[in-house]
Amino acid sequence: MVLRVQRPHPVRVAIDGPDAAGKTILADELAPLIERSGRPVIRASIDGFHRPRSQRFARGPESSQGYFHDSFDYPALRAALLDPLGPRGSLEFRRQIFDYRTDKPVAAPTESAPANAVLIFDGVFLLRRELIDLWDFSIFVAVPFAETQRRAVARDAALLGGEEEVGHRYAARYVPGQQLYFGQAHPQDKADAIVDNEDPDRPVLRAGA
Repeated sequence: MVLRVQRPHPVRVAIDGPDAAGKTILADELAPLIERSGRPVIRASIDGFHRPRSQRFARGPESSQGYFHDSFDYPALRAALLDPLGPRGSLEFRRQIFDYRTDKPVAAPTESAPANAVLIFDGVFLLRRELIDLWDFSIFVAVPFAETQRRAVARDAALLGGEEEVGHRYAARYVPGQQLYFGQAHPQDKADAIVDNEDPDRPVLRAGA
């Protein structure tokens, strides 16, 4: 599907979905497939466009509103990456601007994109109002929240302080934040393709909007 999209500038592909749905895995698997077709690939993630911790958690560490509204720097994402790769863009881009692990800006180099490149960009909240018009193709990875919470506990327990803490954070902040997103943006209704990924060994691809 992605390779059928023709633009006079790099094709910007969003891979959206809830936390722990499998977005990064899908993006990492899709990128080499596109490269083998002869198209250059730019791989980037919303993780490179966090806002500082003081802003992300200004409403409190358990705030779902804070997660949805305050996590990412969308003007910086546009300026550094999406607009330069879009219509009338300069093709001069940066893959990231911030490292949330160190809570510091990143001096990522400016790169030059070939006009036939494909940007594979994964992350949460990508089909919201601030970004929806900037994608040339979008994929939504659909997984029930109960399953994403189960995966998150297995994935993040060591990082976030144990299974109980991960379960609490997802119940308090991350799942309700996604529910806010679903209620406001209706991402599954807007995506060009949907991957049902409840069983990662048997994902199902279907057409979207």
